[in-house]
Amino acid sequence: MSASLLPVAVKIVEVGPRDGLQNEKQTISADVKIDLVNRLSDAGIPNVEAVSFVSPKWVPQMATSSEVMQGIQRRPGTIYSALVPNMKGFDAALAAKMDEVVIFGAASEAFSQKNINCSIAESIERFRDVAQAAKQHGMRLRGSVSCALGCPYQGEVTPEAAADVVRRMRDLGCDEIDIADTIGVGTAGQVKRVFERAAKEFPLERLAGHFHDTYGQALANIYAALEVGVVIYHSSVAGLGGCPYARGATGNVATEDVLYLMHGLGISTGISLDAVVDAGQFISEQLGRKSSSRAGSAIAAKRAA
Repeated sequence: MSASLLPVAVKIVEVGPRDGLQNEKQTISADVKIDLVNRLSDAGIPNVEAVSFVSPKWVPQMATSSEVMQGIQRRPGTIYSALVPNMKGFDAALAAKMDEVVIFGAASEAFSQKNINCSIAESIERFRDVAQAAKQHGMRLRGSVSCALGCPYQGEVTPEAAADVVRRMRDLGCDEIDIADTIGVGTAGQVKRVFERAAKEFPLERLAGHFHDTYGQALANIYAALEVGVVIYHSSVAGLGGCPYARGATGNVATEDVLYLMHGLGISTGISLDAVVDAGQFISEQLGRKSSSRAGSAIAAKRAA
């Protein structure tokens, strides 16, 4: 496919405040999270995955989620999303006036069994009440398919296995479904095969690519997905979020790097790269380390020169 046939515009879903920060060992204050979410929405990011409503016992970093949502400046038109594991989480998301709730399931039976001690089918079924409640309350429902391009326990995951979970999430009424390369092992050819297969079960324009950069393939995988026609991508400011299954490995692809790629291709995002670089530098300073974004670091160094 020639570059002229790439999408003219894409939607970026920022996952740094939730997926990025949840693995941080140090406690991050609600005020810092509020500031980060505001900076990202002010930059023009249309969808911010801001919080999750999970047990603080399991994810202590997300204990301040209600406080964060009360404190942010809601930007009109921005979708604020929360990950919810059950009806208790959904009730908290409803009280926090979330625009979208996110449910999740693995494309790998081994991963599902190891992590939540049940089959894929059982794990998706557990979300039926959440899905129905979201529809009743007029909230967007998003499904996330983890380990869609590889599993730390079983290795290979077939396109058919990923498509099966997409089909189950479609049947629950999901408005959007993410194909997630949770451990970052996917390659460009594999990405094309998975999305082409998934698109037989769910509209391509509502499928999203969620790539990790563990093996340095995230931008190549995004380009491969662009060639298939995927128009929604997840990324994390400053590359926040490690990969818990690969020691020392990077996690989410950095938002700054994705924006640099898109803008270089002439693809519209509606987002200010400079403002996202500022947000990345801000949160990196708060965490006491350098940004993991190549583009963000280069732009910041150029400014300082």
